Amino acid sequence: MRRYLIIMMSALCFMTVNAQRSFGQQVSATNEANLKALQTLATYTTAVAYDPRYQGVKGTPRLFDTLVSSTIVIRGAEEYVNIESDINVVQNSLLFIKSSGGELMEIKSDNIAELVFHHDGKDLVFKTTDSIVFDKKPDGNRFYQVLNESYPQFLKIPDKIFVKADYERAYGPDIRYDEFKPVSKYYIQGSDSVFYRVQLTRRSLRKLFPEKQQLINENFNEKLSVDPEADVIALLGKF
Repeated sequence: MRRYLIIMMSALCFMTVNAQRSFGQQVSATNEANLKALQTLATYTTAVAYDPRYQGVKGTPRLFDTLVSSTIVIRGAEEYVNIESDINVVQNSLLFIKSSGGELMEIKSDNIAELVFHHDGKDLVFKTTDSIVFDKKPDGNRFYQVLNESYPQFLKIPDKIFVKADYERAYGPDIRYDEFKPVSKYYIQGSDSVFYRVQLTRRSLRKLFPEKQQLINENFNEKLSVDPEADVIALLGKF
């Protein structure tokens, strides 16, 4: 009988030890899984918060990126006002500083009849598109620069698009900065007084003025041009 009790007690102890060992292994496995999950979360959070590859933003939504000496005519008024200003070409608004202080202010293009920037020894004339007839009208009342005032008039609408960084894809272009990229649009007045969008290329100009093909071929070649805008202005002067 005594021998039987010893055997039973030994078996009970063995079962208890095994049960404790099994529970301990389960707890250990659970802790390890939680730790891995925590490490994964921490790595993800760090990556979102800061990526040393990102190089910030290039450019601004403004035309000159600085305030320029300028003269404006407010819509409904006749007198010119001298200010320091710039154009936000994305928001289509005028930025300026009040003469009485340094506060930067902003007004929409609808309030401006004419704007002249005095920049690099030139007077750059800007107006707004609300009174212009376009083949395909641009969105909003946009500022445009008058490049050629006589017929056929030649206009430029300055604009910029926001291009996001692209460096996270395995086979992407590895562009590590956001950028405001210029995408100006050009328009020339047709014989019907409607303004048509053009590219500064022979092909586009010949399409708008098929009767001037020889003149265009002889006087303009975008592939050889150092300043296509100036060359198109010179070409239009021969029409």
